[in-house]
Amino acid sequence: MTDLATLTRLCPPPDPPMAIRWDAVEARLGMPLPQDYKDLADLYGPGAFDDYLSPYHPHGVTEFVNLIGPMPGRIREQLRRDRERGSHPVPHPPDRLFACGVTDNGEYLFWVTDPAGAPDRWPVAVNEARGPRWFTHEGTLTSFLVGVFRGTVSVPLFPRGLAGPRHRFVPSRPTLWKPGPPVATTSVDTGQIRSWARARGYDVPPRGRVPREVREAWERAHSETAS
Repeated sequence: MTDLATLTRLCPPPDPPMAIRWDAVEARLGMPLPQDYKDLADLYGPGAFDDYLSPYHPHGVTEFVNLIGPMPGRIREQLRRDRERGSHPVPHPPDRLFACGVTDNGEYLFWVTDPAGAPDRWPVAVNEARGPRWFTHEGTLTSFLVGVFRGTVSVPLFPRGLAGPRHRFVPSRPTLWKPGPPVATTSVDTGQIRSWARARGYDVPPRGRVPREVREAWERAHSETAS
């Protein structure tokens, strides 16, 4: 059984599947993409697994989860600065890291794009939200998701309780957004997001996941400030 078939048994996809012009997507990115990811994106579309983990998608409904939007470039620029300054460890060359997902706590998922011409061999890396820790999975994005949901891949950066017999995928609701040029931004830890949200009347828990609507509101506010 393939990893995608296992994932669909753990977490049924929505209907119907999407038809994505992958030749146009890859041309815009200037690189090939892993076949497992293309199959995953076709089948599930844009959205989030367990209201926590959102793979980037060519039809992501906001710039913050769009594979061909500005976020991969912004994040890569931040990693370059982190490495140059020595402020946070970056175990892989930043130019070899391409962001392919995000969690509600602010961890980013990356493809380690080495070798460049063999995307089906790219491992998946995860970094702590503005912290020093990294985790690398020597496998595809789909096998990573299967492992996390089955409990065979333990990511110290993720909260407990992601493994289990049942999971859900929630498709994203389209919203209007205007993609702009890539702008380097500095991400912050969840404590700063919680403080910002409480000052504006949001109800946020002191620990655990930052609610999706709070994180997206923070990202929108800081994106507008940067522009």
